[in-house]
Amino acid sequence: MRISVFPDRLTLARAAAREAASVIRATVAAHGQARIVAATGTSQMAFLDRLTHEAGVDWSKVELFHLDEYVGLPDHHPASFRKYLRERLIQPAGIARFELIDGGGDPPAVCDALGRKLAARPIDVAFVGIGENGHLAFNDPPADFETEQPYIVVRLDDLCRRQQVGEGWFKTIDEVPERAITMSIRQILKARAIVAIVPESRKAGAVHMCLEGEVSPMAPASILRTHEATTLFLDAESAALLTREHRAERQ
Repeated sequence: MRISVFPDRLTLARAAAREAASVIRATVAAHGQARIVAATGTSQMAFLDRLTHEAGVDWSKVELFHLDEYVGLPDHHPASFRKYLRERLIQPAGIARFELIDGGGDPPAVCDALGRKLAARPIDVAFVGIGENGHLAFNDPPADFETEQPYIVVRLDDLCRRQQVGEGWFKTIDEVPERAITMSIRQILKARAIVAIVPESRKAGAVHMCLEGEVSPMAPASILRTHEATTLFLDAESAALLTREHRAERQ
């Protein structure tokens, strides 16, 4: 894992977007197409905005897969990740090929159908974040590090659900769905490259736990340390609790 720390979230977003665009351009040049996975949430907004403005990315050659989605939430709901990706990535970039998670469908059937499509070819780059509880996608602690299923149905813990309220997607925790469909940990790690975008002070505790604690299902995103082609982008706030060793890797 390579870690870079930037002064603020906008500088972070620009650097992460340059890295992401470079991976996509190189993959399209080498293979004629690229498969990507994108995360959602407020922490990803500046990054996705910058990414869609990067020059020289042939989005017509890009296929997008969806990282996670709430079970039972209609796609017109403000918190729908399908709505988020359409508005913040698919439409601005002009991506024509995308596979979104149908949160209103039968969860096992949705997982099976998407998993079969995903198995056709490897993911070239996955854009991910880290949750306030250390989750990776919607793999809350204790995360399943063993399943080989590409997509799984999970029950969200209270810390994760409170984060969604804190970010303004729901008014109360009672409104937040209790279940979600998520790409599994092992499937995320199958991506050839991973770009993790983690700004903001509210993520500092999770960043410290995942980088300087044990690699453990209790800190799901700690597993990123085992992936050699992961680049973690932090800002000064999210890196505030790291030791001098990691803090020295500032840009």
